[in-house]
Formats: sequence, structure tokens, C-alpha cells
Amino acid sequence: MSSVDITVIIIFTLLVVGCGISFAGSGKNMKSYFSAGGALPWWMSGLSLFMSFFSAGTFVVWGSIAYQHGWVAVTIQWTMCLAGVVIGFFIAPKWQKTRVLTAAEYISERLGERVKKVYTSIFLTIATFSTGTFLYPVAKIVEVSTGLPITNTIIGLGLLILLYTAVGGLWAVIVTDILQFVVLTAAVLVVVPLALQEIGGISNFINKAPENFFSLTGGEYTWGFIAAFALYNLFFIAGNWAYIQRYTCVATPQDAKKVGWLFGGLYLISPVIWMLAPMVYRVLNPDIAAADNEGAYLLMCKEVLPIGMLGLMLGGMIFATSSSFNTALNITAGVITNDVIKPLYPKLTESKLVKIGRLTTVLLGLVTITIALLVPYMGGVVEVVMTMAALTGGALFLPPIWLLFSKYQCGFSILTTSILTLSINAYFKFISPWLFELSLSRAEEMLLGVTTPVILLGLFELYYRATKQVAPRYAQYKQLESLKQQAEKETANTDSDSNKAANTKGNQVIGFGILFTGLILICLAILAEKGNLIVAVMASIVTLIGAWLIYKNKTADVEGVYEQA
Repeated sequence: MSSVDITVIIIFTLLVVGCGISFAGSGKNMKSYFSAGGALPWWMSGLSLFMSFFSAGTFVVWGSIAYQHGWVAVTIQWTMCLAGVVIGFFIAPKWQKTRVLTAAEYISERLGERVKKVYTSIFLTIATFSTGTFLYPVAKIVEVSTGLPITNTIIGLGLLILLYTAVGGLWAVIVTDILQFVVLTAAVLVVVPLALQEIGGISNFINKAPENFFSLTGGEYTWGFIAAFALYNLFFIAGNWAYIQRYTCVATPQDAKKVGWLFGGLYLISPVIWMLAPMVYRVLNPDIAAADNEGAYLLMCKEVLPIGMLGLMLGGMIFATSSSFNTALNITAGVITNDVIKPLYPKLTESKLVKIGRLTTVLLGLVTITIALLVPYMGGVVEVVMTMAALTGGALFLPPIWLLFSKYQCGFSILTTSILTLSINAYFKFISPWLFELSLSRAEEMLLGVTTPVILLGLFELYYRATKQVAPRYAQYKQLESLKQQAEKETANTDSDSNKAANTKGNQVIGFGILFTGLILICLAILAEKGNLIVAVMASIVTLIGAWLIYKNKTADVEGVYEQA
């Protein structure tokens, strides 16, 4: 890497960390720290949901599959588009209406404290482990691009990310996610035409591609796997506690719908754009070792990007991929603080709870850094991500979703479904191959993981309906829901002013960050020896977006002053 690329990485890192830390004073209470006040603009929440989800392994996991099998990597990701549309229509507004800070709070209200404790223990154990798999791809990207040892990179990046996440809370996560979205969208739209130009155009790329490279399925990723993965994504995006936060932190059910639809729309378009680079690299260099497949995306970028752009792309990838890490840290710390510490010490003030939330974020970050260091010894990140999906997706995320639509499910049925599904999945993953040499394929593994909880919950639902056994706590929950609606109306005016102030600051920081990124791109367009026209066009678009956001925000401020006068 050139000195210009390294300089760009440093500048972009300072920009992201600075934007995150600028919200140090926003977390005055639990709602503002873990829920951004509960009135986040829907487009901010939708973009953050998109970044938090896709960045978990897009460049490393799906890039590796795109290099090996081609278009199937796009097919797999299109299942996320379908999930987003379904969630927008049916599930996201249901979550928003619960008016909870965390999913654990909803489980407590609906099923009671005992069930919440068991469910929270399971969630925290698995979430702490899986968060480590979010950090590993970030370090892998840096290793491929710079040659820095992956161990040092995991530790350094982990500490940096948890710094601004602990300080700024959910607002820091949201704003940095949106900045990363703009940067990466601009950068990848530079990579794609340059990659196709390197291979001699689209027709040459198609002609030289391996046989069946553009098939919708390939290898172990069969239609059975795709169908199972589609169900898994529906459960995961709708029921993952970190993503539920994106539906509950907006002001209305209609806004929550828009969050899901925006996510789905972005996943219709983005997989095609993101996966072209590693697919082209397969044609350019078909013989890289299997262990290096995870770096195919960055290797393509190194081939074609002009000076400085690799640094910006790498910086964007680092912090975009880390958005899954900081999102998981924020919600896990929120669960511990709101649903474990607060019930134990009900007399703690809001300010002390926020301090505990920040400390918890730091401690969780240190644990997940340790787990990330162990990923290479677990078979690599692709194996770990797919295994975690098959084992935990349906077991943990479907039962709370089902609760939103059923007045019959109770603590016994929900806990039985989760624990039994986890046990069955673990048996076929770890025990039966060892005892009986009976192993499931990836498609069978995924199908088992998502269909088992559907069958169990379906049987419970039929039994309870047939015997007319409404859940014992359901009436109490509906009464509590009415009380929360009334309390929300009474505090609407007070909350409205503070939410407007927070949203205004959020827009200001986002606008400044995008404008500054546009100025960086203008400088890189001047320095570029190749592709300078493409970089200049992207620079102009990004700069105009940043300037427009700042102008719009100032106009809104002026109008607000006149209204008050």
C-alpha cells in the first residue's frame, strides 16, 4: 500500500471515531443511550439495519463464496431482500407497538421474569460468542490489504471500535453506520467499472468465466439450502435482539414498516454490485489457494483502484464490517443493564445505569476480542458463521416473533421450543458425527435448524387453541400495553423537543461526515493516475449530498426558530 492509502485510512478512521465520540453527551438516560430517544428517523434506522446486517461478512464470507461458486452468492443474499419485505409488512410494526427498550423487556412483560432470566442467559452466552465472529472479518480485510498480523489487528481495531460505541451509545452506532454506507457505496461504484475494464468488458468476463459460474445455485448451496436460508434470514432479521432495536427506536408503526422495506430494497440491488468484484477476480486469477478465498474482494480492489482509493475502500470496509460488532455490543450491553442489573438494583438512577451500560460495553468488547482471536482455530469464519446460523437462528429468534401474533403461547412452550431445538441442532452437529459418523450436509443442517422450531411452536399452538388455553399472563400484558400507551401520550411533548434536538444533531454530524468524505474523494480524483473521471463523478455526488444535508438541517433550524417566535 502507498503512503497516500495509509494517510487516507488514518484520516477516515479519525473521522469515524470523531463522529461517534461527538455523541458523548447524548446518553443522559437509558432511552437516549440504548434507543436514541425512541424517535429515530426511519431512513437512519433502515440504513443502520442494512449496514449492521450486511457488513457482518459480506466482503469475507460472501466474497469467498462468490469467488468459488459465482452468482450463487447473489442468490443467497437475495433471500435477505424477501425477508425485509415480509418484515416491513407484518413484523416490524408489531415490534414498534411493544414500546420496549430491549427484546428481553418484552419477554419479561409477556412471559414473566423467570422465563426472561433463562432466555437472557442463553442469548447473552450465544451473542457474546457470535460477536467475536463479526470482528474477525474486519481484521482479515486489514491483513489481506496491509500484511499486518491478524492478532494485532483484532486487538487494535476491537479497542478502537468499543471506544466510540461505549462513549456515544446507539447514536454513535447509527451515525457511523450511515457514513460508512455512503463511503462504501461510492467506493464500490468505482471498483465495479474498473474491474470490468481490467477483464476486458462484460462480454469478455462472461465468456471467460468458469462453467455454471452464473447459475443460481452451486456446490453445497442447493435450492434446499437457499429455501432454508431464506427462512433463517426471516427469523434472524425479524427476531435478532440487535435488529429488533432498529424497529423499536422509531416513532410510529409506519416508520417501522419503512425500515424493513428500505432494508429489503437495498438488498435487491446491492448483492449484484458487491459480488461482481470477487467474481471478476476469479477470472483474472483462478488459482489462489482455498485459504485465501476470504480475501478475494480486497485482492481485486488492490488490482484496479487508483492511489488513495484502496485506503478509502479499506477504511470503509473496516468500519462497515465492524458495524455488526458495535451493534451487537450496544444491544448486549443494553440487555445486561436494563434486564439484569436494573431489576436487581431498582433504586439506581438513570445516570448510574448509563455509566454501567458504558462499562458493560467495554467488558463485553474485551471478551469478544478474545473470541475473535480463536476463530481461525474453529475452521475459519465461513464455517463459524454458517454453523452459528444453523444452530441458533430458528431456536432463538422465531419464538419471540411468534409471541407477537399469538395469545396462546406461554413460557413453557417458548422455552421448550428454544432449548429442545438447540439440543437437537447441537446433537446432529457435534455428537452424531462423532458417535455414529452421521453428518448432515449444510443444506440439511440449515433446514433442520429452521423447521424444528416451526413444527414445535405449531404443535403447541394447535394444542392450546384446541383446549382454549390463553396464556396466563396475556391479559396482564395487554393491560400493561395500554398503560404504556397512555404514559407515552402524557410525555409526548417533552420527549418531542429532546428528540428533535438529537435528530438535528444527528443530521448535522452525518452531513459533515459525508461532506468531508466528498472532499477526500476530490483530492483523490486529482491524484489518480487511472479512473480519475469515475472518482471525480463520485466525489461530486458525495460532496453534494453532504452539502444538501447541512443546508437542509440549517433551513429546518431557521423554520423552527420562526415557529417558536
